[in-house]
Amino acid sequence: MPKLLTDEQVDRYHTQGAIAPIKVIEAEEADDFRRKFEDLEQEIGCEAQSKFRIKAHLPFPWLTKLTRNSKILDAIEDLIGPDIVVWGSSFFTKKANDHRFVSWHQDSTYYGFDPAESITAWVAFSDSTRETGCVRIIPGSHEGDAVMKHVETFDPDNLLARGQTIEGVDENEVVDLELRAGEMSVHHNKTVHSSMPNPSNMPRIGYAIHICAPHVRQTQFEGATGTLVRGEDNFGHWAPDIEAKEHMDPECLAALDVAWERYRTSMKAPYEQ
Repeated sequence: MPKLLTDEQVDRYHTQGAIAPIKVIEAEEADDFRRKFEDLEQEIGCEAQSKFRIKAHLPFPWLTKLTRNSKILDAIEDLIGPDIVVWGSSFFTKKANDHRFVSWHQDSTYYGFDPAESITAWVAFSDSTRETGCVRIIPGSHEGDAVMKHVETFDPDNLLARGQTIEGVDENEVVDLELRAGEMSVHHNKTVHSSMPNPSNMPRIGYAIHICAPHVRQTQFEGATGTLVRGEDNFGHWAPDIEAKEHMDPECLAALDVAWERYRTSMKAPYEQ
């Protein structure tokens, strides 16, 4: 019997490759996360998503705590089982009246995971709707190849690092994963997804937690790190991540920079190799 999700939601994840919405934190707590996020951007003087890449939670106890939220982990356990590793996290934000977008892509393109089984828990710190440029998916696309052909555009308006784009996507069956603050969506790393610009007067602030089971391993470089947040690890593919002792922990900031450089330089899609 599922811990948090309904049987229908579990079935929808396995057939469509994503589910939403799932309430994981109260609206008041979501507002607190939003304030912390806005304070962080004021502190650093730039967008957090441009500075904290692939393991955004490492320097921040409040984000590390969110990666261990019991409702988030209960939902993930319903989908992948009781053994859970958080191997990364990312901010995905659009300001009010923001013309930037995320092109059609698969998360699995650059992960280099074997098997290609990772899951993203996308938590809304503010409402993420059609009007603000929510995540949208092509249902059932996770049943296809782990890596489809992507064109790297390096478009400055594309929030993806390389502007990686699947061309010719049939959008007739698009499903919008609309969320209110405090809700999350989950999607499989092979699910083709994107998001449109945000022409509204409200920002769209999302935080994506990257998760897998311990048997999944990184094949594109040695020394992959992650945090076992529930259950047991009987495989040893993930060395433990360092944990922040304070806000902007300097050791964690250094570890984050090392992790991003390793991912940035090492992760190539199989069709490039």
